Amino acid sequence: MKYRKLGHTDIDVSVICLGTMTWGEQNTPAQAFGQMDYAVSQGVNFFDTAELYAIPPKAETYGRTEEIIGEWLKLHGNRDQIILASKIAGPGESWIPHIRNGRTRFNRIDIAAAVDASLQRLQTDYIDLYQLHWPQRKANFFGQLGFETPEQEDITPILETLEALDDQVKAGKIRYIGLSNETPWGMTRFLHHAEQAGLPRIVSVQNPYSLLNRSYEIGLAEISWREKAGLLAYSPLGFGVLSGKYLGNAQPEGARLTLFPDYTRYSNEAAVVATEMYVALARQHKLDPAQMALAYVNSRPFLTSTIIGATTMDQLKTNISSIDLALPDEVHEGIEAIHEEYPNPSP
Repeated sequence: MKYRKLGHTDIDVSVICLGTMTWGEQNTPAQAFGQMDYAVSQGVNFFDTAELYAIPPKAETYGRTEEIIGEWLKLHGNRDQIILASKIAGPGESWIPHIRNGRTRFNRIDIAAAVDASLQRLQTDYIDLYQLHWPQRKANFFGQLGFETPEQEDITPILETLEALDDQVKAGKIRYIGLSNETPWGMTRFLHHAEQAGLPRIVSVQNPYSLLNRSYEIGLAEISWREKAGLLAYSPLGFGVLSGKYLGNAQPEGARLTLFPDYTRYSNEAAVVATEMYVALARQHKLDPAQMALAYVNSRPFLTSTIIGATTMDQLKTNISSIDLALPDEVHEGIEAIHEEYPNPSP
């Protein structure tokens, strides 16, 4: 395994981070325990979860993923060996009414309630990295490229959010803070207020990044690199699309897009064509398509860690072993040629 510093901290996190959002929905607790056992045996020390999980979100499975992790930590007694990240959900009146009535706000009351509930489910006294899952304000995230100006906004000021997070840091309940699904404006404002008011500084940004979506490079990558707040890349395989398993309209049994076909972010016409080209490039060089896609993400200088998820042990082993793959120059050149022809088909 390889390791990188988490932001400006002295914490070394594995470049492969274990994603957990299928646990409690597609994966049983026993399967999740097996994944954590194997990941740790391969040097993975970084787990990412969220109060929202399992996915797709629903009241029946709300918080179940954190509960499974807490059960595993209690069984093994190895909390000090794991860098644990979780997230507070943003507002979502229409689709997550079961989380604080869907009116989650990044204020003192909601942040304190969310942190305490996560700590109880995780059976731990502290969370190493606590992240805002998506902005409270209206912004272009979750696949939106254009920004639509809001008519009016009822949002918590960023300074107040940082003060609320600082309360949790001072209480010893969280160590560091991060953002997720954030924009360049949001990232710079959090950095500005932290510097001006002497409040906790963000150490990471968890955004989508893959061969099908390199939009992070446009405005955020430079900030990540210069400000030491690296990318935690989620969906590095585009919901598994870049493995090639869905090509030819295939619907593998038990696969995420087979079970949940409404997740179409990585399945549009341009994305399918680009995927066919990336898979062909991998096979031309006798590489596993999924490992090629992950190795590319692992190699980015603005990246801290690549969040991989798996529903089977074979997938997990393949994904983790991507850390040992260094792509030849001709593969990088092939990737850039495809990207130039089909730039960011799945933002």
